[in-house]
Order: sequence, then structure tokens, then C-alpha cells
Amino acid sequence: MDQYCILGRIGEGAHGIVFKAKHVETGEIVALKKVALRRLEDGIPNQALREIKALQEIEDNQHVVQLKAVFPHGAGFVLAFEFMLSDLAEVVRHAQRPLGQAQVKSYLQMLLKGVAFCHANNIVHRDLKPANLLISASGQLKIADFGLARVFSPDGGRLYTHQVATRAVGCILGELLNGSPLFPGENDIEQLCCVLRILGTPSPQVWPEVTELPDYNKISFKEQAPVPLQEVLPDASRQALDLLGRFLLYPPRRRIAASQALLHQYFFTAPLPAHPSELPIPQRPGGPAPKAHPGPPYVHDFHVDRPLEESLLNPELIRPFIPEG
Repeated sequence: MDQYCILGRIGEGAHGIVFKAKHVETGEIVALKKVALRRLEDGIPNQALREIKALQEIEDNQHVVQLKAVFPHGAGFVLAFEFMLSDLAEVVRHAQRPLGQAQVKSYLQMLLKGVAFCHANNIVHRDLKPANLLISASGQLKIADFGLARVFSPDGGRLYTHQVATRAVGCILGELLNGSPLFPGENDIEQLCCVLRILGTPSPQVWPEVTELPDYNKISFKEQAPVPLQEVLPDASRQALDLLGRFLLYPPRRRIAASQALLHQYFFTAPLPAHPSELPIPQRPGGPAPKAHPGPPYVHDFHVDRPLEESLLNPELIRPFIPEG
């Protein structure tokens, strides 16, 4: 740690505190994640090992955060990453209305390039969400936090836990188009209800493998038809809704791959993706106040930090999914 000068605290994750620091000799600004070992005999936490292994497995890519160094420190160790000014969650949070079409296309395009690169190197991230998509001072989006990442087998023979479930690319696209999450559940059941409300109740006809899920018989929902995406996102373009629909499919093998999505007509129709330098870059909490976007606030705002009944999502929409009795 002697070669770095701590400039401030950025945040805290599951396994350590992240600091902004400057290399004493080079002057380079980095982000230092300090991981403490609770007991030396327990060794390095699995999530930290996975993050190190995943980032060392893949070569440098402009859309994946760079791990610059790993070194011991006290009863733990430190990961040195390139410093990123903000993240996509902050961008969405500070936008007073949904982002412009060119901005959404640019963020999605950079995300897909990063995901396609990871998949080409047999790395599945498993924790994609706006807070893990960092934004550089030049507007570049980079995928970060590989603590839940896995090396996957292309033949699909390897088993994975079903307890890992976060927003994926399609959900992120929906959030960018909507200005807030499409499925703002507060718990597992509420989350399922939000998904079923839009995508409909899955059946073996639509998703043959659904009956093989570990918890398939533990809960039941009334049958519900899917809602057309144009009713959910009335302001989205036809091309955006088509691409979103190719992401939001129940059978995983039928969802469009990142490499294929990059070739979708959505990216080649006006307006074209904005240059990263044209994208908003809000500061992290504690930094200078971001410049507000002009325009009225967006009316379809869901607040996942409040109980469902207090948000703008009508609780009655969930009631049809709950079996009587």
C-alpha cells in the first residue's frame, strides 16, 4: 500500500471497502478494493478468487474493467482496478426522464460488446446490473464486479446454483428505455408477480424445460397472458421493442446472444448510437452535483426502495396471479 496515496472512499462491497487512490510514482488514479480475511485459516473468500480468476482469464478489453494488480496487505489483500468515475445506476438515477434513444443505444452497444467478449472467453458474469456497469470520465461503459462469475462449459454439461439471479441484458435495456426497472419486486414472490404480469405465466408449451426447475412444484400462479411490450413501453421504437422481446424470453436457449444482438437493426436505424463523449456522466455520491437534464419528470417511475403499495405500480395488477385461498 506504500506506493498508493488514498484520496477518499468510493463505497463498500460484500467483501471489502473500495477507495480512490493515486500511485505515488506514476500519479495514476486507481480504485483499490481492500479485502480483509476474517480468519487466516479460512483463506481468500471464494467471490474474491472468482473475480481475480475471471479478470485474469480474459485479455484486456475496452468494455471490461481492468484489474491492474493484486498484492497482500495486513490480514488480507488489495485489488487495484482502473478508476471509473460513476456507474449506470447513477446515470439512470439522476436522469429526470428516460435517456434519449441515441444514449440508450450507446450504453447497450457497449454492454453487449463487453458481454460478447466475456462469453467468447467462456466467462459468464451472473451479476449484471446497472450498479456493476461502470462509466469512465470519457463516457465508456465497462463491466465490473466479477465476484459471482463462472467459467462455463459450451456443451452445457456443468451444473450451477439456481440461487444466483440478477438483472440481465434484456432487463437493463428495459430499464434504460423505461427510466426505472421493469420488474420492481421487493422479494422473490413479488418479483415473480412483476415478471408474470408482463411476460405471462410460463407453460411447458412455451418453455418445455420449466418443469425441470428445482422449485417448479413449490408455488403456483394463475394463468396469465403476456402483455404486449408496446403497451408497457409506449414511447419505445419498433426496433427497440423487437430487440427487447428477443431478450425477454423464458427459454434461455431461445434468447438472442450478445454477438447476434449487436447486428440487430436497432443499432443501424436513426438515431445512431451516441459517441461516449456525448453521454451523461454523473459523479458518485459525495461528488459535484450532476447537471440536470431538461424536461418533465417521467411519469412511469417505479421505486424499488419503497413498499410496492406506495409505488406507482398498481398492487391490483399483482392480485390476479395469487391463487385464491
